[in-house]
Amino acid sequence: MGHTTLDKIKALQKNPANIRNLCILAHVDHGKTTLADCLVASNGIISSRLAGKLRYLDSREDEQIRGITMKSSAISLHYASGKTDYLINLIDSPGHVDFSSEVSTAVRLCDGAIIMVDAVEGVCPQTQAVLRQAWLENIRPVLVINKMDRLIMELKFTSQEAYTHLQKILEQVNAVTGSLFTSKVLEERADKEKEKDKEKEKEKEDIDPMGCSGSEQVYDWSAGLEDSDDSQLYFSPDQGNVVFASATDGWGFSIQQFANIYSQKMGIRGEVLRKTLWGDFYLHAKAKKIMKGTKGKKPLFVQLVLDNIWSLYDAVVTRRDQDKVEKMMLSLGVKVMARDSRHSDPKVLLSAICGQWLPVSQAVLSMVCEKLPSPLDMTSERIEKLMSVGARRFDSLPTQTQELKTAFMQCSCEDTAPVIVFVSKMITVDAKSLPQNKQRPLTQEEITQRRELARQRHAERQATSQQTAPAHISLSLCIPHSLQMQALTVAAKPEDEGKQIFVAFARVYSGVVRRGQRVFVLGPKYNPAQGLRVLPEGSTSMTGSLPPVPHLACCTLDSLYLLMGRELEDLEEVPPGNVLGIGGLEECVLKSATLSTSPALPPFIPLNFEATPIVRVAIEPKHPSEMPKLVRGMRLLNQADPCAEVLIQETGEHVLVTAGEVHLQRCLDDLRERFAKIKISVSKPIIPFRETVVKPPKVDMVNEDLGKQQKVAVIHQVKESDTLHLDPSGLVTLTTPNRQATVGVRAVPLPEEVPLLLEGSADLIRTLEQAGQAQRDGRFLDMSPRTHDALLGLKSKLEGLLQGRKWRNAVDRIWAFGPRRHGPNILLNSVEGYQRPSVWHCLERDKGEKDGDNAIRDFDNSIVSGFQLATLSGPMCEEPLMGVCFSVERWEMNFPIQRTHLDSVGDEDSNSHDQRRHEDIGAGVVDCYGPFSGQLIAAVKEACRHAFQAKPQRLMAAMYTCEIMATAEVLGRVYGVLGKREGRVLQEEMKEGTDMFIIKAVLPVAESFGFADEIRKRTSGLASPQLVFSHWEVIGSDPFWVPTTEEEYLHFGEKADSANQALKYMNAVRRRKGLYVEEKIVEHGEKQRTLGKNK
Repeated sequence: MGHTTLDKIKALQKNPANIRNLCILAHVDHGKTTLADCLVASNGIISSRLAGKLRYLDSREDEQIRGITMKSSAISLHYASGKTDYLINLIDSPGHVDFSSEVSTAVRLCDGAIIMVDAVEGVCPQTQAVLRQAWLENIRPVLVINKMDRLIMELKFTSQEAYTHLQKILEQVNAVTGSLFTSKVLEERADKEKEKDKEKEKEKEDIDPMGCSGSEQVYDWSAGLEDSDDSQLYFSPDQGNVVFASATDGWGFSIQQFANIYSQKMGIRGEVLRKTLWGDFYLHAKAKKIMKGTKGKKPLFVQLVLDNIWSLYDAVVTRRDQDKVEKMMLSLGVKVMARDSRHSDPKVLLSAICGQWLPVSQAVLSMVCEKLPSPLDMTSERIEKLMSVGARRFDSLPTQTQELKTAFMQCSCEDTAPVIVFVSKMITVDAKSLPQNKQRPLTQEEITQRRELARQRHAERQATSQQTAPAHISLSLCIPHSLQMQALTVAAKPEDEGKQIFVAFARVYSGVVRRGQRVFVLGPKYNPAQGLRVLPEGSTSMTGSLPPVPHLACCTLDSLYLLMGRELEDLEEVPPGNVLGIGGLEECVLKSATLSTSPALPPFIPLNFEATPIVRVAIEPKHPSEMPKLVRGMRLLNQADPCAEVLIQETGEHVLVTAGEVHLQRCLDDLRERFAKIKISVSKPIIPFRETVVKPPKVDMVNEDLGKQQKVAVIHQVKESDTLHLDPSGLVTLTTPNRQATVGVRAVPLPEEVPLLLEGSADLIRTLEQAGQAQRDGRFLDMSPRTHDALLGLKSKLEGLLQGRKWRNAVDRIWAFGPRRHGPNILLNSVEGYQRPSVWHCLERDKGEKDGDNAIRDFDNSIVSGFQLATLSGPMCEEPLMGVCFSVERWEMNFPIQRTHLDSVGDEDSNSHDQRRHEDIGAGVVDCYGPFSGQLIAAVKEACRHAFQAKPQRLMAAMYTCEIMATAEVLGRVYGVLGKREGRVLQEEMKEGTDMFIIKAVLPVAESFGFADEIRKRTSGLASPQLVFSHWEVIGSDPFWVPTTEEEYLHFGEKADSANQALKYMNAVRRRKGLYVEEKIVEHGEKQRTLGKNK
């Protein structure tokens, strides 16, 4: 197919039924960009000879150097199938785990995905991750099994062995998809069962008020799965959603292609061949029939498909049999150029033959057009999910908002249709690469004019070689004005060179987007009900002056672009269902946003990121005077990267948070070369830790039974004073400096499962806090039944985990979560006589708030604030706490009887004055936000810190899950590197059919820097790790431990010289933060012997 013109693509954009928006998803190095090259070459944009070598969609220099994709990029392709023309909007995405946020931005804009799997490596960790992301976004996948040539050339498989191996890969992929489907079906069925149970309970109450129960019903968990239709869910070659390919050699095929070939040759119907080419079928040679069962027989797929490919490789690459190659080319009807057949590299000839016989682009694009949905086929389930943010449910949205669902499904191009656009990320491009800044081609008249000008200049130079100045003046006078202006514009361009322009990476879901159009930018907290209430009826973004609405802004779409990989093309308008670039949104959109002309549209749900930003570095400029440039550069970097976070800490440090080491390196390069353009100093990675308390250990460091001396040693860390008292049981009582309040706090370690549950439910707890705050303000937060049930489920899980005498009724007594009101620590109300509503009170819809008749309730927030501050920075090294429960067991208030500054003055009698003062105190007016409140916050914070120190303290380290694929020869070296870096191997298994081992291990984040490089060096590149943040783990050693027992002195010595890992980490953090570090710099100092005495 020749090069497609811009006008052709513009025409194709107007027919949404023939548009396919898709992305390529896979594990790193499984061939995504190589396949993209083959598809791009089919449109004549690049040469087919360069496909796989050029990596056209990897436009960054560091992508070309490293050989991996780091950002998702889009290109529009034309594909003709018979008389039907299709527009393929293709997005190539990264496979490295550090850039999985780019996958999320690509998946949101697509309706389908090509999942690629390496034929040798099979399903890898990132393959599972991208399948899960595609599933969560409700997009339909198709499968490409790539690198089939490796089965022939590297593993030396026979065609029969390769067939068995391919069956196993398909089973692995379908197992992942099946598990996702099963969990969804069971979840939906559980919701239906709950609704049925509620209805049955109501019926029973009506029929049988005495509550007599009938026979118990047996719950069959598999019943829902049998009823659900999963026929279109799985990948199977006979369904046409699988392509076998070798993108580097340029060939690929589906079952349909070979069925069409053999139906003509063998006289068997194509439909029969499509169903039997894959599976346990063989060809009976004598009867010329296809029979079921393959005992001792070659399966049809091996006999008719794989054997031909294997023999082609054998003739061209292995034996280089020229005669056989010519015979095969003749039978296939393939003609190859003479230079290809004489080339020294046999792969060139192979690519030339396969490119004509089984072109991979045709196999993949035909599968995409047949099996993937168009924008018109968007499911109502996906639309409702996109529009239901947080606790809101689709049914509770305003009627005008629900009517927008039809606009999504129709993809209407009419002028009355509302414009709906989602921006998934902001990309940066050089100003010189924008279409308006490109040098336009000269017209024929301008070329003629310049030719005449050059001849005139040459003639004058020859005639008056001595008088250059007059010649120059006369020449400049005869230059046309238009050419002078063009020269001026060309000369002015270097000023803008290197300037970065933001372009929004977006998709139109409804309406026609036009250049210069005004649209609403909907913030993530925008409420359409509030917007419709404030704005006049029927108002749109084109309406003149509008009243201000929270989280709603207006902006103009300055320019529209067609994304063509490395290039951009100018567009005047873009119909619905297309992917596009939008210029001029950098002031309105930070990372992602929803744009619309209708204020009734709610913002889309946030993107689902797989990787958690965990690696932090502090950045400062080499020259302090360049700090403004650094601040501006980091702001631009924060906008350009979906996953990177930029923070300014309390210490004034500018901190960059990234997903991993490779991501960090890319961000720093961008900061130096594109955004700040200054020299910067980067600190060593800031390692995050957590602080916790544990139960007192029962054995010492040499596994001897402990007496009471360990507990005594721990408790004596807290120094008592006149305002601080420590009970032997661990209760810390602290009085405020003005002696008006006394607080008693005890720290208790939470069971291991509780912090994990709380950390995983952070969004739910945040919703709970918002609902509670709304109820306190007299408002009601409309919560979806699913969120309500999830919160009730969280409460029941906590009740199940907090069992035992000391946790009796603990869940109902939860005062707050922390830090930041949604963290993995709990504040418990154990104050006698203080019955305050628990955090779960907002879930009880039918019950009103129980009014407290306690005056101290007004300072309730001070207790919570002190707890939040205490959990935000612990006493060990000012890191956040995790897994600690602070129980407030005492809280006494002693107000003085003298008059306060709020007492009324005048002629009121003493009785009315005392009554008024009592009311003031009870209403919290006295000093609710005054000095006393601050003293109470500080007292609670200090009490929590001292209570924490009264228990055995431990550090918690962030841990990576590490998956390494390695051969048997380098297994020992991999284990050596893991052992050296405090890693722990969890599992090791051999991949079936290969000599590869998959090692699963955990590795502290603190020890992970340089790990990937070291493991590659030690194994000569035969092993490559994938690091994903997994969990927090308690470091076993006590950072404050010193030898106390005789056995410990004998084992460790007086100074305990063996390295205490926890102490090393703690001191490193304290030193970085400028805190006091207790260490002996010089011990047993002696006078140094001078060199003179040695002579």
